[in-house]
Amino acid sequence: MHKTLHTVLLASALSVCLATPAWSSGLMDSIKSQATESLGGITAPQSTSGTSAMGSTSGLGGLGGASGLGAALGLPSIAGDTAGNAAGVLQYCIQNKYLGGTDAASVKDKLLSKVGIGGKQEQQQDSGYQQGLAGMLSGSGGSTFDLGKLKSDLKDKACSYVLDNASSLL
Repeated sequence: MHKTLHTVLLASALSVCLATPAWSSGLMDSIKSQATESLGGITAPQSTSGTSAMGSTSGLGGLGGASGLGAALGLPSIAGDTAGNAAGVLQYCIQNKYLGGTDAASVKDKLLSKVGIGGKQEQQQDSGYQQGLAGMLSGSGGSTFDLGKLKSDLKDKACSYVLDNASSLL
């Protein structure tokens, strides 16, 4: 409970820093350091352009619910062009027991059907889906995040973020 509150407070402080960059550069460095400690030494993911997801507003998602946690963890935003990858990540989460029940499997199957990679052979040929199976979340804009670098309790939350956001693509 304490870590969850700490993460929410860090996400709130981060949003203030992003909204007012003129006075917050030193505060931002302090928050990044605290977030890294809180997340067990994990640093913010790098996008393909080399900009940290925590240093840019792109790919941060909203600040409420699972999206807020996604922003705090630096998870990339999920869009229609990453639906196959999101389906792969959902399968990763199901196989590793970070998500259970029929809801995650149903969303995964609907996403696969929507992007036309329902068959095993098609799934094996789709690079986004295969990356997702390995726990690599790809976001719109080319940003990526390796779920394997998260502590177990944060993987649960990251998988919930993917499920919530992937559901909105249906």
